[in-house]
Amino acid sequence: MRYLKYFESNSEIDAICKEYGIKNYHINSDGTVDVYGNVNLYKKKITKLPLKFGYVSGYFSCGYNELTSLEGSPREVGDNFGCYYNQLTSLEGGPEVVGGHFNCYNNQLTSLMDAPEEIGGDFYCFRNPLPEEIWDNYKYINKIVKYQNDYNIWRRDGSLDAYRFSDMMKEIMEEE
Repeated sequence: MRYLKYFESNSEIDAICKEYGIKNYHINSDGTVDVYGNVNLYKKKITKLPLKFGYVSGYFSCGYNELTSLEGSPREVGDNFGCYYNQLTSLEGGPEVVGGHFNCYNNQLTSLMDAPEEIGGDFYCFRNPLPEEIWDNYKYINKIVKYQNDYNIWRRDGSLDAYRFSDMMKEIMEEE
């Protein structure tokens, strides 16, 4: 199966869109695909996303697969984004903006680095081996995700900086 490569022609992209039931799309000059509707890659037994998406106006579902990377995910999703029940160890390559909920539960995530910068709904990340500090403060998960970059709570190796996390949580709790 062909994944995330430069395509020689739009007909190759058209064939992949047809194979996965993707309709109402536009192929951009950089080879990314914008979809005016939903993308449903749920339970397709894929290990990588079949295309590089740009914008998806509806929901984007790639749950219950064997993904180890979100490379190729749309930069922006108008509705919900679901990558639950995969084998992800990182959110790198995932969307920057999600209009609805972001669902990444049941993966192997040890950090929330590279989570979307904007989420219109809720962030669901349960059943991941995240640091205890995250679980102890899970009721604030949307705010943790929102402010984590401002406080630089993740070290380069993906581990949590407990001191910075504590400072962030103090600010979050003061807002309450």
